[in-house]
Amino acid sequence: MTMTTRYTGLIERYRDRLPVSAETRIISLGEGDTPLIRLENIPRLLGRRVELYVKYEGLNPTGSFKDRGMTMAVTRAVEEGSRAIICASTGNTSAAAAAYAARAGITAFVLIPDGKIAMGKLAQAMMYGSVVIQIKGNFDDGMRLVKEVAGEAPVTIVNSINPYRLQGQKTAAFEIVDELGRAPDYHCLPVGNAGNITAHWIGYSEYACGGRDCVTEACAFCNGECRFVSGGPVSTSRPKMVGYQASGSAPFLRGHMVDHPETVATAIRIGHPQSWEQAWQVSRESGGWFDECSDEEILAAQKLLTEREGVFCEPASATSLAGALRDIRSGKIPEGSTVVLTLTGNGLKDPDTAIAQCTQKPVTIEAELDSVKRAILDAL
Repeated sequence: MTMTTRYTGLIERYRDRLPVSAETRIISLGEGDTPLIRLENIPRLLGRRVELYVKYEGLNPTGSFKDRGMTMAVTRAVEEGSRAIICASTGNTSAAAAAYAARAGITAFVLIPDGKIAMGKLAQAMMYGSVVIQIKGNFDDGMRLVKEVAGEAPVTIVNSINPYRLQGQKTAAFEIVDELGRAPDYHCLPVGNAGNITAHWIGYSEYACGGRDCVTEACAFCNGECRFVSGGPVSTSRPKMVGYQASGSAPFLRGHMVDHPETVATAIRIGHPQSWEQAWQVSRESGGWFDECSDEEILAAQKLLTEREGVFCEPASATSLAGALRDIRSGKIPEGSTVVLTLTGNGLKDPDTAIAQCTQKPVTIEAELDSVKRAILDAL
């Protein structure tokens, strides 16, 4: 009889690299282990020799990468005795917080912008049983309020300012290296609050100096002397990190915070990123860069990815593809490169935006064979 080991989530898989003990009660929904899909048709359309992969985080339990951080944040909150968590959210964080709170048996309070959240995400937060508070303001207003409330009420913040969130999210980089056998040359991500690009860099750096591709003989896993920690020269064992923002919500391109961000990519409609300094450090240390994409470019990339590769992501996710396509065409990302794109959320999170850009609408016919045949022939 063949014995198999059931996958039980990223904390168990990478327990030795995460801040948990043998006695910690793990709050998990089996997150992580998402597919790394090599694109086949889009590189041919580009006419460029690149290995292009998408890390499809939309196949996490609540449909986004937020589950990686939330399993760690809620696990530690429960271990520390919290009975409630709170977050500000454009949608994905609220869904993940609500789900993991339900799993843990604690209360989740989520602050969302009134009228500025995709319906799929709002439905999740409500169905998971969280206390949903809609504010007449944007995400940045919500983040300010969450910080203020946490100082007055017995709740744990589970936004990415919670350091355990980044600890969970860094495991995406571990999985990519494990599957490819090395780090990619470039890693492209959409950037909103900037916690994810920071977390990926932590993951790549820990794997590089943790005995896998260590370049310093005396390294004792980041003992303060390691050049990865001190911001020394870039190693080939870590990728260039490239962050793309929506043009209407691009503080990293403006060089300052944006007070009234606007974009169809609601997940990155953030003008005051909480990981501002960390993300700039990632860009400098990795030799990467930031760039911006218009809403039109983002939606075109979402449709291209879905129609040509069969991968359906939400608009914010497609920002990574839109930017990468431009940089591959221009040669900024050179031929021969291995490139990984993070797709942060599932396309079902925002069905209204997806349907709105579909030019071919459903046809209504009689329930007869001849009518079906005519419809098929008309479409061929």
